[in-house]
Amino acid sequence: MSRSGYIYRFDEGNAGMRDLLGGKGANLCEMAGLGLPIPPGFVISTDACRRYYDGGRQFPPGLWDDVRLAVAEIESAAGRPLGDPQTPLLLSVRSGSKFSMPGMMDTILNLGLNDETVDGLARMTGDRRFALDSYRRFIQLFAKVALRLDPEPFEETLVDARRRAGVASDAELDEDALQTVVRRFRTLVAEAHAEFPAAPWDQLRVAVQAVFDSWNNPRAIAYREHHGIPHDLCTAASVMAMVFGNSGWDSGTGVCFSRSPATGEPALYGEYLPNAQGEDVVSGARTPKPIAELAKELPDAYAALLAFARRLESHFRDVQDIEFTIEHGRLWVLQTRSAKRTAMAAVRTAVDMAHEGLIDREEAVRRVPAADLTQLLLPRFDDAAKRSAVGEGRLLGRGLNASPGAATGRAVFDAATAAREEGDPVILVRPETSADDVPGILRAAAVLTSRGGITSHAAVIARGLGKPAVVGCTALNVDPGQRRMSVGGAVILEGDEISVDGFTGEVFTGPIQTIDPDISANRELPQLLSWADGLRRLGVRANADTPSDAAVALAFGAEGIGLCRTEHMFFQTERLPYVRDMLMCARDVSRLEREALEARTALEGTSGEARRLAEERQRAAAERLAQSDDARRYAAALQRLSEYQAADFREILRAMDGKPVVIRLLDAPLHEFLPPLESLVGEVAALQATGEDAAALPEKERLLEAARLLHEVNPMLGHRGSRLGLTYPDIYDMQVRAILQAAADLRGAGLDPRPEIMAPMVVAAGELRALKDRLQEVAAQFGVVLGQAGSIPFGTMIELPRAALAGGRLAPEVDFFSFGSNDLTQMTFGFSRDDAEEKFLRFYLERRFLVHNPFSTIDELGVGRLIRIAADEGRAANPRLQLGLCGEHGGDPESILFCHRMGLDYVSCSPLRIPVARLAAAQAALGERETDV
Repeated sequence: MSRSGYIYRFDEGNAGMRDLLGGKGANLCEMAGLGLPIPPGFVISTDACRRYYDGGRQFPPGLWDDVRLAVAEIESAAGRPLGDPQTPLLLSVRSGSKFSMPGMMDTILNLGLNDETVDGLARMTGDRRFALDSYRRFIQLFAKVALRLDPEPFEETLVDARRRAGVASDAELDEDALQTVVRRFRTLVAEAHAEFPAAPWDQLRVAVQAVFDSWNNPRAIAYREHHGIPHDLCTAASVMAMVFGNSGWDSGTGVCFSRSPATGEPALYGEYLPNAQGEDVVSGARTPKPIAELAKELPDAYAALLAFARRLESHFRDVQDIEFTIEHGRLWVLQTRSAKRTAMAAVRTAVDMAHEGLIDREEAVRRVPAADLTQLLLPRFDDAAKRSAVGEGRLLGRGLNASPGAATGRAVFDAATAAREEGDPVILVRPETSADDVPGILRAAAVLTSRGGITSHAAVIARGLGKPAVVGCTALNVDPGQRRMSVGGAVILEGDEISVDGFTGEVFTGPIQTIDPDISANRELPQLLSWADGLRRLGVRANADTPSDAAVALAFGAEGIGLCRTEHMFFQTERLPYVRDMLMCARDVSRLEREALEARTALEGTSGEARRLAEERQRAAAERLAQSDDARRYAAALQRLSEYQAADFREILRAMDGKPVVIRLLDAPLHEFLPPLESLVGEVAALQATGEDAAALPEKERLLEAARLLHEVNPMLGHRGSRLGLTYPDIYDMQVRAILQAAADLRGAGLDPRPEIMAPMVVAAGELRALKDRLQEVAAQFGVVLGQAGSIPFGTMIELPRAALAGGRLAPEVDFFSFGSNDLTQMTFGFSRDDAEEKFLRFYLERRFLVHNPFSTIDELGVGRLIRIAADEGRAANPRLQLGLCGEHGGDPESILFCHRMGLDYVSCSPLRIPVARLAAAQAALGERETDV
């Protein structure tokens, strides 16, 4: 370590110093310790970068003196001084933070060249073409990164040079062409009035500043925010002697993986470019060769690379992403890091490595990010629909299948447009991507490039995000300036629909039907999830409203249903007429029932003439009720709905035989089952005005009357949930009767149905007592008991702040609490889930008023505290109380960790999130075990 404490030689660090040296610097030190061929160099620490920002973008005292001393050691090891006109040392300056951020920050190569040293490099190597190629690369990269000049004019100069020379790649440009390119590059810098330092030491100072500055460039900030990486970590800077992959056709550069980052196949995977430098590969400017061809062209270098890859994977016990350069046949390793990979690859490599003994089963479970499992649930194109598209001539071309998945969207040709899109899916189409395209990639449904390989920026970023990507589709002529692409006679304009298959690399015009995935096709996932099931404490159930949902949930490993929403069953077309009959008749029936009840009550304590008159009133009230058409329609509607509900519950309970099924009684405001009030007003007015269809008018008027009666200014906080069950008790009676009838039918068939009844929107213990007392009368008809010691568990959804705060009062009345985190979040924040994101939530997140979207991840400070209060006070009042969570937060790994810490018994989420929840629950348990240790 240097005197200032900011500089570490490669032989002074190790892989455990990522906080200080960044992942790249720490791994370079580790490889140096393993004796791998690493160019001499040193690392400027992340602490120096933090001090740089704290000091107003000024280097901290002592840093530059220590940089000079460290460079002197590189000069001694290389035998060449920096800036020497005869035998110049050239350097690379590379960024590297604690967490891998591929392509997000900046690198400068070939530093140390100027008009004098380029001649020295030419004489020293005997290859002026190579020297000029290195010089034009340095000017181009330094101008873009350090001087922040527009890269397009430089790229256009190269395009023009290739056109004039009649060659396809920069590697084929001769000495004269490169000399012209260098002169043009210098002119471009001068025309921009930029100060390009000639002195190598000045170049180095500006380069280190540029690397530090790149920590806060827009793409790096966007990447960190998307991946939840803290903004205060800062980057290290690794300074190394240059080795040259562009020094001839016996040289080259590439990126390889010790296993496939797309599938996890245990074989060397990657690509390389002969006579090139690293930026050529990752930028996508040239389409590289598969790594297997290196075995034919430079077999000794390939054998060494294969051996190093195996050694590094064994040492780090993880799939490695390795950057390498070959200089005149000699292999140099420039970087290794844990590879970004698809979920498919992550699952396979974790399981394979556990079987191979590289890691244990617990590490295999830790190794796969739970949220990434959603990638395995990515849609695929329907095979028949895709064959049809091919037959119709809609196949545009094939590229490299860089990241799996399938997407249809409107083509857009620049990242800024993609980033602005708010509506339908878009597909970002570029000749090649650069790191500046990241905001557009984040928004796009898929990425398509005409150049570049599987290790280009587009491929790496898309894989990390779980988005489909096809790269290197060379048949496409992409013209961003004209906002179009063409192939053969087909022209695709911006806004036209295209379809991208990241599994096969195919690109089509128009939409293609997609199908849901089959995770059983991934042989390793069931193994990984079975290991996870053996580690987790938290149960995992599904939110499922239909038998098909229940079947999907079971296939994904659900241990029951934590939320079955009964209101969804009422919206089916054949059922709505009965629901509306019930609602239109309910008011009058209620009045008649109330009159009959009052007449019965009036009999009490009467005698003589008064009793005779009371009995007559009772008979008259009972007769009116019995002869009422409304009462008959009401009873018929309830009976029919009960039959529908019983059939629904029977099939769901059958699918979940032997597993708990929590059924939430009707929660939706009743007006949702009627046509909109405004449209009914218009229809009735039209019928009255025209006199047409007179027979329909009375029914429409009654429907309008019901709609007016049920209309609410704020239905979210209105007549719904348990309030509805108390004021319209026949509805909940009907539902409970249907549940118990379904269960009885299945028991009679030898099955083991386990329904649990849940009352929604409760705020007071009195509500629960009143509901349970009434519903117990229904249960008694089936010989069962609701609640506590009874055979049918009875609980409530905690979805209102008042309910959470009154948890200790509610708990003695029920067997379970189920936290409805969606509504609890809405009620706590005062945010409408349907409106907030579109109107202001994104603004709040961008301004960091909120750290997370509270509808995606539980807000621990507010909503979380309410859950804690309800859980703690509820269990204190009822030690047998079971606790679950049934909002969509039940499928979010961070929220699952919170639920584990709170001691909940289970989470419930959508069926497709079940694998995520199973793995996240195991990782939460492992994290708790590590904390205890």
